Amino acid sequence: MKFAPIIDPSARKPTPKPVRVDLRKAFTIGTILWILACAVSIVLQVLGIVPAEVSVVCVIGVVIGIMMLVWEHFDRWDYRRLGV
Repeated sequence: MKFAPIIDPSARKPTPKPVRVDLRKAFTIGTILWILACAVSIVLQVLGIVPAEVSVVCVIGVVIGIMMLVWEHFDRWDYRRLGV
């Protein structure tokens, strides 16, 4: 019966353990893309095609990417230290 886990909690399957993923790859690729976008926006800004706000958004993206890489470093360090 498909409704058995809803009606009877003891009929539920055990919850799987969360998967540990490597976020360094995702954050690194994202930061590199922001750096490339920043370079392109600076060139377009010099040519007068886009306003300065576009470059500011790209710089903020790079800063957030670097902050996320630092966060992932310490999160991974805590994970290894705790031996989980």
